[in-house]
Amino acid sequence: MKTLKKRLNEGIARVYLVEGDDFYLYDKAFSMIKNACKISLEDFNVNVFDDENFSLLQFFNATEMMPMVDEKRLVVVKNIKLNEADKKSFYEMLMHIPKTTVVLILDYNNNLEYLKKDFVFVDAGRMDEETVKKLVVAYLAKQDRRISQDALASLIMSCNGYLTRIFNELSKLVCCDLQSQLITKNMVDELVSKDIEFSVFELTEALSKKNGDKALQILKLMEKDQGVFTLIANQFRRLFYSAVSDLSNGELAKLLGVKEYAVLKARQLAKGFSKSQLNKITSLLEEYDYLVKSGALLQQNALYLLVFNIIYV
Repeated sequence: MKTLKKRLNEGIARVYLVEGDDFYLYDKAFSMIKNACKISLEDFNVNVFDDENFSLLQFFNATEMMPMVDEKRLVVVKNIKLNEADKKSFYEMLMHIPKTTVVLILDYNNNLEYLKKDFVFVDAGRMDEETVKKLVVAYLAKQDRRISQDALASLIMSCNGYLTRIFNELSKLVCCDLQSQLITKNMVDELVSKDIEFSVFELTEALSKKNGDKALQILKLMEKDQGVFTLIANQFRRLFYSAVSDLSNGELAKLLGVKEYAVLKARQLAKGFSKSQLNKITSLLEEYDYLVKSGALLQQNALYLLVFNIIYV
């Protein structure tokens, strides 16, 4: 977002492509670009298209319209899917956007990555921890609130670094005790709902330390979440590849399609298992995955069988 702010100060481009996994940053990019365009009549000068109402013709017509009163009009395209022929047509339209129009493409699922090389790219991926901490402290200062360092660390970990979830949880924390200016770790631990990915990390860490009680306690809180078995399976496969691969963190991250930080954490967790153990665990995961998908085993039962087997593997 700092890069976007700098670019907007230097001048407004005609097309921006936003990709990443933190939805808060999509909203932030929209606000920053809209403000830079100095749009006062949003009802007349902002068009929003998504996959349900998008068509190339309507998009073209929207970009060709002159703004009313304001100098710019903003056309927002959210998470559309295009076939190869339409991709070419869409690209040609973007290359010839009028000077009075700005196009903002919010590409949640990376469907339009081919546009990166020719237009302004905005990274909406999770920010580094220090930047997140600064944003949280600044937000709370406006609310006349503070947060302890251990509470801040716990909040970020519980929300897996996503600003979208962090600010949602902060809204609860700010209101929970109007008599106190300080948000404590106890408040975070009691009130903040943990992100499922972080819960999987916690579960894996407990299993690596053979802490069965903690592993079962964590599993009890997440057993009914849809897709949790797949997340656990992906986590252990990542641990296995991290343990057996000689590739650098960056190279392996690219190969697995994850962030470099995820590989770094996987390599740290993998130290709690031998390569032989991780191989057995991945085999168990394949077996249970087949049984769940074939209807022979409930996901909940598969999770507990998996955890017990890992503890004693």
